[in-house]
Amino acid sequence: PADDPSMSYLRHTLEGPDDMPAHIKAAVLPVTLSIPVVAGRMVLGTWQGIYLFEHRDAPHSRRIAVHFA
Repeated sequence: PADDPSMSYLRHTLEGPDDMPAHIKAAVLPVTLSIPVVAGRMVLGTWQGIYLFEHRDAPHSRRIAVHFA
């Protein structure tokens, strides 16, 4: 958490107080995803889905790039 005193040595606040925790979470979690497509539909399992997470405390505008090959 951004307010955890034991993590005070990790201070990067150029874009806000939640900047450093967001960078750590983004480094640990995947940033790319490959999904098979058959007959124009994504091939996902019964309980699978795609989720986009924002790691910052305040909402930000994001652009998502999709590449079909």
